[in-house]
Amino acid sequence: MENKVKIDIDFILNHLGEERENYYNAVAPPIIQSSNFSLKDIPTMRKAFSNEMKTHLYSRGNNPTVEILRKKIAALENADDALIFGSGIAAVAAAMMSQLKSGDHVICVESPYSWAYFLLTKYFPKFNISATFVDGKSLVAIENAIQPNTKLLYLESPNTLVLDLQDLEGCAKLAKKYNIVTAIDNSYCSPIYQRPIEMGIDIVIHSVTKYLNGHSDVMAGAICSSQEIINSIFENEFMAFGGIISPHDAALVIRGLRTLPIRLERSSSSTEKIVNWLSNHPKVRKIYYPFSNTHPQYQLAKKQMSGSGGLFSVEFDCDDILKMEQFVHALKYFLIAVSWGGHESLMMPTCGFYNIPGKENSHLPVSFIRFYIGLEDPNILIQDIEQALSFI
Repeated sequence: MENKVKIDIDFILNHLGEERENYYNAVAPPIIQSSNFSLKDIPTMRKAFSNEMKTHLYSRGNNPTVEILRKKIAALENADDALIFGSGIAAVAAAMMSQLKSGDHVICVESPYSWAYFLLTKYFPKFNISATFVDGKSLVAIENAIQPNTKLLYLESPNTLVLDLQDLEGCAKLAKKYNIVTAIDNSYCSPIYQRPIEMGIDIVIHSVTKYLNGHSDVMAGAICSSQEIINSIFENEFMAFGGIISPHDAALVIRGLRTLPIRLERSSSSTEKIVNWLSNHPKVRKIYYPFSNTHPQYQLAKKQMSGSGGLFSVEFDCDDILKMEQFVHALKYFLIAVSWGGHESLMMPTCGFYNIPGKENSHLPVSFIRFYIGLEDPNILIQDIEQALSFI
């Protein structure tokens, strides 16, 4: 994908927002672990309360360490500004709530992140907000779902299970035609591999827990958008619900961002090697990976994504849940876990979502596993999968 605006990623990650002369020229910014900030006089106090987002008054609003992170993530997405939350779903909820009121309607792609689905199907209906889930691969399906009260089109491209994409430029043009706000969870790609604002999307959301932090030790979320939208969210959902990130966690994410391109490059190159190997394996039915030339939306992926990261899914040639469990337990280098984006390789096996007391079985087959490839040697990971496949 050719970027419409040249982004100086190296400057953003290593220097933007870091006014080192203000803190003894320290190379690493300090953690301003203060909840409160004093005001020298009444005029200063009045100025602070007139625009709390642009000053330092109380860390529930704007903290100096968090502010550095805000500036970096906003610049990476080529957005006017950003807000940082205590989790990815806190960012999703705030973004949705900022655009909706009682009586409104949302169009959402099928099979979004589970807690986004919960918001739209369990929580928002209490406030007379309805949602329609559509096949996001089809602009026709999206347009056919538009109602007079549709206010938000919620996207997730690629989806983080079956890796479906949406045509982001097409969605943005369609939404603007009907005066609908567009929002996307861009966690799969990160701003390194996809910048939706440059394709016309209004609001970009991240689970910062994933690639942006990259060390599996911080929970955080982000919203990137225009100054108008960010100001509105700050004055309403952000300040009212208090879903903030701590200065210490913000400093850890700043640290994580330093190596973001290197980590993604390693994870991506290893994933391509492993996916290519799996694609030719007789015990594999199907690979779900946007940059595989067998993916039905491969050309769209190449158009709007400059890379694909380390997340992919596999459907193995096995319908026996016990054998799938044996395969999972035989893997030595893959941890069973639900997130991604860190140094460690992970798997989320669907067979683990079967036979849970009080829960319905997954709609996906028992042979379906989502993998995340971390920073280990890809040859070691291939050997690990190969020895475990003997159980299938």
